[in-house]
Amino acid sequence: MATKVNRQWRLVSRPVGSIAESNFEWTQEPVPTLGEGQILVRNIYLSLDPTNRGWLNEGENYLPPVAIGEVIRGFGIGVVEQSRNVNFPEGTLVQGLLGWQDYAVTDGTNLSEFLKDPSIPLTAYLGLFGLIGMTAYFGLLDIGKPKVGETLVVSGAAGAVGSLVGQIGKIKGCRVVGIAGSEEKCRWLKDELGFDAAINYKTESVLESLQQHCPDGIDVYFENVGGEILDAVLKLINLRARIVLCGLISQYNATQLVPGPYNFVNILIKRAKVEGFIVLDYFNRAQEVLADLGEWYAQGKIKYRVDVIDGLENAPRTINKLFNGTNQGKLIIKVSEE
Repeated sequence: MATKVNRQWRLVSRPVGSIAESNFEWTQEPVPTLGEGQILVRNIYLSLDPTNRGWLNEGENYLPPVAIGEVIRGFGIGVVEQSRNVNFPEGTLVQGLLGWQDYAVTDGTNLSEFLKDPSIPLTAYLGLFGLIGMTAYFGLLDIGKPKVGETLVVSGAAGAVGSLVGQIGKIKGCRVVGIAGSEEKCRWLKDELGFDAAINYKTESVLESLQQHCPDGIDVYFENVGGEILDAVLKLINLRARIVLCGLISQYNATQLVPGPYNFVNILIKRAKVEGFIVLDYFNRAQEVLADLGEWYAQGKIKYRVDVIDGLENAPRTINKLFNGTNQGKLIIKVSEE
């Protein structure tokens, strides 16, 4: 049998500002023979996420930085092609940190098996029924605790997480205002997803538009962006507002420290709650989210979209779509055939 070749992207330098293709090296090497307890996973779909940018920095993060020379860390879905591990027989679908490569050789640590519903596309398990869905669900419901009649504002609202947050907010009876970066995205939020209002931060004054669309103030804010948008929201928060800190994508490519929000004092005056969270903390509760999201999806109450780019070789030039706003939904690289 011919030896399998594993194509990989490895880190050769740390990005300064935006990610550049020169930060990566394309390598090819034979897939090693499996040891006792190991499995060979063929990567099918690779998730590209804003957190990938943080892992490339040398500084502290919730996971150790990717070391120079290492395969780029990335979450993916794959299938077990060879196994010397009784817990992962051949043909098992798995998801976890498979990396930017064709194949992962692992003992199964940090991988989870899942059963695919034949009526649901496999890519949905990187979106609605994966980490993205869990992020939106637990971030909004566990931390934001929305109540019927409250006003929810979502930044990065047309992104994979933000679009789900807004829809869950509507299901829970909130008035939902989304902030996005194009007229097309704003139309999608209102016309397709049912947001009450959408603000194009590139062409409108965010503060003035929030004052118009949130006449009773802001009760819950789901933060994906940071910067000036966070500052505008803080000016309008209500008493006991909840701010869910999911991401700060506007700062990930900054080359120097970004000043804190000027309206920070309102957190004290309004006795607001600010809480950051990492979805990995909720892995042991995954079945909760699958039950609710599955029901809402079946009822047509929640929609999602994916942006699938073909070819592992395109990962470095594709990831910046997350930061320039050109992705249309959950950004995924197709590594191999299902």
